[in-house]
This record gives sequence, C-alpha cells and structure tokens, in this order.
Amino acid sequence: MLPRSLGHKAGVQSVKEIVKAAKSLNIKVLTLYAFSTENWKRPESEISYLFNLLLTFIKIELQELIDGGVKLRTLGDLTKFPQNIQDEIIKACKQSEDNKDLELNIALNYGARQELIYAFNKMTEAGIKNPTQKDVGSFLYTCGQPDPDLLIRTSGEMRISNFLLWQIAYAEFYISDKLWPDFRKDDLIAAIVDFQKRQRRFGGL
Repeated sequence: MLPRSLGHKAGVQSVKEIVKAAKSLNIKVLTLYAFSTENWKRPESEISYLFNLLLTFIKIELQELIDGGVKLRTLGDLTKFPQNIQDEIIKACKQSEDNKDLELNIALNYGARQELIYAFNKMTEAGIKNPTQKDVGSFLYTCGQPDPDLLIRTSGEMRISNFLLWQIAYAEFYISDKLWPDFRKDDLIAAIVDFQKRQRRFGGL
C-alpha cells in the first residue's frame, strides 16, 4: 500500500545487486526491462519520476558498475526520451564500451514488435529481399549477442510483455512470485539452479 514511486526506487537497488551478482557468477550478458513502449500509458507524474530516477541512476549508481567492468548497452528507441537523458546514456555507453566482464542491456522505450519492424525496415533499406534468420538477427538491437538462455519473469506474471520475442524462441522460462523490488541475489541463484536441472533439446530428442 505504499506509493508506486517507492517501488521504483527500491527496484534500483535490485538492479545494482542483480548486476553485481551476475558479474560474480560469470554471466556474460544480462538484459533488464526498464521501460517499455507501452509504459507511456502510465500517469505523467509516474513517468516523470521514472525519468528522474533513471537520470540519477546513470549519473551516480551506474558509474560504480562501469568501474567494475560492466559494459552498458541500450535496447530500444531513445529518441523519445528527454535530451539530457539521451546524452547521459550515450556518454555512459561510450565510457564503458571497452569493458568485458558483463554486457548489461537496459531495455528503454523497448518493444519486441517495434524492434522487429525496425529490423525489417533496415533490411529493406539494405536491399535484402529474402532474409534469413541470420539476416534478421544482424539487424536486431541485440546484434552480436547470443540469444538468452534464461528468461526470469518476476511478480508471478505469466506473460512475455512484448519482450525479446525473436530472441527468446528457445529460452527457458523461470517464474518468480517475488516482485522486482524484492528480487535479490539469492533469487537469481535459485533461478539459475533451476535452469541447470533442465534438459534443453532445442526441438530434438
């Protein structure tokens, strides 16, 4: 029964802890869904708070992660964000581009359907008439990265929410009843242990 803004603020602490945990577990790519193309439907006051929180995170919290070897990458259309936020994001990505310990994707103004339309348009511009799966992958925001092995869905929700529709074709799903602001290192480890028990067949026997 607390204000939603406090949940968002607590969620930043989850981001910090999960990124550090992923790095310590030698996970090479981590993608966090921060703001979707559908989130613009939320109240203007909440969106404004999220923008300020994002700006604070980039200016203060993110520096520690970058100094720790994290490479930042964003997925989505940043042009819809205020210019000062765009500038800070570009600056952080540039500053961290040589880091190799962990690639951190932050999905901002991201929607998987939007991403696929973006990829198809880019292929058309490139003159590709009969695209292969490899062609599509090379024009996605995640170009150059492996497809996700594990998708963790918090809050007990049983939907994908327009997230990485192409990339998660063979990802294993793990549903946690924990809300994201309460999701911590032990929860991440529990998800990975569960994942390790599974037999991945990719359509084979």
